[in-house]
Amino acid sequence: MISGRDLDCKPPETIAIGTSRLTDAHGALKDIVEQIGGAKPSFVLLFVPSTLALDELSKTLPQMLPGTTVFGCTTAGQITSHGYEGEALVAIAFRRDHFRVASKLFKPVSPVSIADVVSQTERLVERFGVTPGRKRLALVFTDGLSKQEDLLVAALETGLKDIPVFGGSAGDGLAFERTFVLHDGQFHTNAALLLLIETDLSYRGLGFDHFQPTDKRMVVTRAIPEERLVLEINGSPAASEYARLVKVPLEDLSPIVFAENPVLVRNRNLYHVRGIQQIHENGGLTFLSAIDDGLLLTLGSGKEIIRTLDSSLAACDDRGEEADFVLGFDCYLRKLEITHKGLDEEASQHLRRHRVVGFNTYGEQHLGVHVNQTFVGVAFFRPGEEVMP
Repeated sequence: MISGRDLDCKPPETIAIGTSRLTDAHGALKDIVEQIGGAKPSFVLLFVPSTLALDELSKTLPQMLPGTTVFGCTTAGQITSHGYEGEALVAIAFRRDHFRVASKLFKPVSPVSIADVVSQTERLVERFGVTPGRKRLALVFTDGLSKQEDLLVAALETGLKDIPVFGGSAGDGLAFERTFVLHDGQFHTNAALLLLIETDLSYRGLGFDHFQPTDKRMVVTRAIPEERLVLEINGSPAASEYARLVKVPLEDLSPIVFAENPVLVRNRNLYHVRGIQQIHENGGLTFLSAIDDGLLLTLGSGKEIIRTLDSSLAACDDRGEEADFVLGFDCYLRKLEITHKGLDEEASQHLRRHRVVGFNTYGEQHLGVHVNQTFVGVAFFRPGEEVMP
């Protein structure tokens, strides 16, 4: 079922999208350049699958896109005009008629210097003057294995003040070996990329998951916070206690069990997911977000993931008009659960219908908070279409 409103049937007005499934970097770049060639972009975002050779890609970029500012990152999957994919190179050309950009690379990002991030972000904002009648937002792409996103995004929010920030952590398929961000023609690890964007378009931020808290509570009784490693829960080995609570044999714990049985942290009246990455060799659990001794965790249970996806992506302006496109950052654990349940095509249909393009992440950043198993995005509307705040 394709609605006729998807990005192929009704191309976006404010960006151009290129997608290539070729396996060599030169051929893939040539393929996408042919698709976005007439876009006259202010900048291009490149979402890179783990299967492409990054050294070849960085060598080929100046030849294929001379004079073009290109940013991006490696991914744990892509969202194309067809929906979920795993090995596609995706380019989004943001037309200069509607977008202006400034950038800052933070490297190294581990350990992160909060004071330095705040001061450099403030300087970037000060230099990037406001054009009357235009709006600003920020995007952040971070080394997804740096374990610094929580501190980084909090520092960015302080420096950005009233400018909202959205983003995703770079991925490496399901290998969890090295992740990279792309800036100034080079791929950088142990780094984070901040983009400050000005646009004449109205936009709306999106952020949602599909979990609700249960009555099962647990306390972190021993942890190594800087490693995001929990050694004990409720005074017992972390992996064993988690397995007991979710009623799964210890030896059967796997990424899909973690995806379907997340733990939640309460912040006032909101619950945020703290995703589990894997079992540590000593029986601990490695998390994808900040963790600490004494932290109270709640086991989560899933709501209907497809229905939640469809209803939460339905962003419209005050006249009921659809978005020109949605830039989406979707956790790889969500995709893993969807795939495990055989819902890939149904989910892809909704992503197509709601005009989403983006990538699967190792973590998501939403308005100053680093989260997991969450869809974060920005819906951009065509010129002249206003959105209620």
